Amino acid sequence: MAHTMAATAAASGVRTGGPSDEERDRLIDQALGWTLTVLVAVIVTGLGLL
Repeated sequence: MAHTMAATAAASGVRTGGPSDEERDRLIDQALGWTLTVLVAVIVTGLGLL
């Protein structure tokens, strides 16, 4: 029965409360931005430029 409910929920487009597509894209952009920032900081520190 749980399998049938899951298939019905997926087919009808019922959302489960997660982030919307726009919010997910914004979160991914921010995560990648912070990752790049930390990577640059690690490289600069490792090269002794700071």
